[in-house]
Formats: sequence, structure tokens, C-alpha cells
Amino acid sequence: MKLTVIGGGGVRSLMLAKSLAQNAKEYNITHIVFMDNNVQKLNIFGALAREVAIRIMPSLDFTLTTNPVEAIQSADYIITTIRAGEDDMRIRDERIALAHNVLGQETTGAAGFSFAMRSVPALAEYCELVRKYANPNAKVFNFTNPAGVVSQTLRDMGYDFTFGICDAPTGMLRSFAHLYGIAPETVTATCYGLNHLSFFNSIQFSGKEMLPTLINDDRIYATTDMRFFSKELTKKMGCILNEYLYYFFYREKAVQNILDAHVTRGEVIRDVNKHMIEELSHLDPVKDFDKCLEVYVKWQGQRSAMYMKNETGIRRPDPFTFDLTSHDDGGYAGVALKYIKAQQTGKPVEMIFCVPNNGAIPGLLDSDVVEISCTIQPDGTYLPHAIQNPGEIPMEIIRRVKLYERYASRAIRNRSRDDAITCLMVHPLVNSYSLAETLVDEYLKANQEYIKEWS
Repeated sequence: MKLTVIGGGGVRSLMLAKSLAQNAKEYNITHIVFMDNNVQKLNIFGALAREVAIRIMPSLDFTLTTNPVEAIQSADYIITTIRAGEDDMRIRDERIALAHNVLGQETTGAAGFSFAMRSVPALAEYCELVRKYANPNAKVFNFTNPAGVVSQTLRDMGYDFTFGICDAPTGMLRSFAHLYGIAPETVTATCYGLNHLSFFNSIQFSGKEMLPTLINDDRIYATTDMRFFSKELTKKMGCILNEYLYYFFYREKAVQNILDAHVTRGEVIRDVNKHMIEELSHLDPVKDFDKCLEVYVKWQGQRSAMYMKNETGIRRPDPFTFDLTSHDDGGYAGVALKYIKAQQTGKPVEMIFCVPNNGAIPGLLDSDVVEISCTIQPDGTYLPHAIQNPGEIPMEIIRRVKLYERYASRAIRNRSRDDAITCLMVHPLVNSYSLAETLVDEYLKANQEYIKEWS
């Protein structure tokens, strides 16, 4: 079975390769291809990823290429994790929003719409190649941000073989398992909402409901990504919260913290990547592998420690590590592999996935892409779990952001300035016609190189 990664020259490629290699035998993965159009990054991070995978499973056929047709030809599964415009355009997106005192965050904030304007056309081209060259039943797992808007738009364009994936919900559950010293597979949950806007209204340890205990456990506010929320807010909501809800519940603090820091998340990542690439470019991925890992852990550790720090003022306490022999926690590869597991083992799998709603969350359209607990059947079909009591306040936020995503999809598909203004106008973090009009015009100008003419 062939698995392809589009965007295989990204910094997280080493972690992805480790996860794929450790699970390759169980899931019958025999051929892996990492493709990227950035030759320098592919020759550094792609080459290191290949060395990681081969050291874990020497018999694995692992190919690097800049040719998308070669990468997609006869592929069974494709993971897309691209960054159209790379770090410089991300920074420009963030700064345009912040100049108007609007959150400049690439998934949740207004900058996410600009990123989607670039991402969707590029991903649509790859989806057309999948239709033409991949195996007939190939599936595409999209990790490209903003995953919510991107997944909705691709589905609206007719690419029903695409699924959005994100490691934030499963990462939260793993952190609870670690805190209580239990196996991650014994933690199950009911998750519902949208990508980076999801809620847990049930979390069980080996079938025992633990939500009230978790909400009242002071430790989760110190050792997990619930550190971004107060216990009082969590008790008011009655749910465990996706960390990105910080941007909605602490909107003005997030913006002010970024302005006070004088540096955006994109600028942090650009600088980390620049220094890491500079050091790694002088090393051979095979001969100097151990030294390469030292450099990688050093700089990736700095990036990880700064996750949401500028926005929240809170630094992650756990150091970043990368060990080839330790069991991999999955990350976003783990989400894709869960789907693959159902098809390869012939047994249903429970997972959190971005799929069409199909009546699961009341008040949303069947075609609305949601992030939700699902059962994946061996034939690849999915059943989103019905949510009986989603709660008035969570649903108000979900409906409003879904309205934004619907109009964002329409704007990108129709290249419509008017729909773009509407989508940002209704976005809770913009919530202004005049601001939306200004932002759209600035984003259209900034993205001229990447998008066709809009009307």
C-alpha cells in the first residue's frame, strides 16, 4: 500500500515519518512518498524524515520527489500539509489583521481566510491529480490550515474523498491520560464542533465518566492545554475546551498580548526555521544524522515552547523530545492512521474527524463539515455520533463560525469579493462590515500572486 505526503519538506516531517514507519507493518504500508516543491526543505527535512523511517523499518520503500504526479501515481492515501506563500505570507496575513486591531491568527482569526484563499486553489490542483492518477478509492487527509474552511471548501467543490484532520483534540485526551497515569487508548470522549472550535461534553476513562472530575481538577489548568482557561469559565461552559477557543473567550487579551510581544507566531516560526535550516544545511542527513537530530530538537523545542505563548502569556512547561525508539503518540499522522486502521484490519474504529455533519449536530446543515466523534467502518464510510445536548452557548459560537465558513467557501469557489466581505463581517472576531471590507481588499491585494482575479 502506498501513502503519499504532499508537503513532505515541512519541519514536522520527521515526526510524521516516525509515526508512519512505526505503524507501517501493522497497516500494510509498503511505500511512502514525501513530495514538496521546496527543494531545499525537501533535501533537509524530507531527507531526515526518510532516514528516520528507514532506521525504524529498513525494508520500507521511502521516496522523495518534487514531482506531484510521481508522488500521487497509484497512491492509496494522501496527506496534504502545504503552506502556500510559506512563512513570509503567513506573517503578512497576521500583520494586516493586527494593524486593524483584529486577531491575526492563521486558523481562527481573519488571517485564516487569507491563508485559505491561497491554500484551496493549490489543494484543488492536487485533488484533480488524485482523481486522475491515484487509486480509484484513494482518500485525502488534509492537515493544511485553516482546516475547517479548507475542508468545507474542498467538499463543496465535489472532492468527497477529502477529510480534515487535526491533532488538537486527541492531544488533549492524551494529556489527560498522562496526567492520570493511564493508557491513552482507555480514554474516550464525545467531541463536537468545528476545527479549532470543538467541545468535549463527555470524557470517559475505561467507560467511567470523568468530565466533572476533570473540570474540578486544578492540575489540568497547570499541566495541559486547559492552562489557557480559568476554572470558572470551564465550569460555566460545562465542557472541556479546545485550546483555540482561547481566542474567542479572551479575544481582547489575545490581541493585546501579541501587540505587547511585538512578534507574531508566524515571525517566531520563521526565525526558528531560518536558524534550523542554516545549521542543518551544513550537515549530511545520513552521515551526520545524530548531530542533525540534536539541532532539530534544539530548534523544534524552542518552537514548541512558544506555542500560543505570545497570545496567552503562558509557556508550555514540557520540553520537546524526539526519540526514534520511544512509542509515537501519533500526532496528525495518528488521526489519518486510525482511519486507515479500520480499512486494513476490517474492524470499526472510533476517532475524532472533520466530516459532513449529516444531522449529527442539531441546527447545522447536513453538508456542514464539523469536527466530531465518529465511527469509521471497514469500507471507509463514517458515522458522526449524534449530539443530543450540545448546549446553548457552544451552539451559538459554532453556528456563527460555521456561517463564516460557509461564506468563506462561497467566496473562494466563486472568487467573490462580496461573499468575502460577508464572511468576515459575520466572523465573531471581526464582526464589522467596514473592517471586513478593508481586510478583504488588503488580502486580495496581498494574494495577487496566488489567486485568479476576483469580482
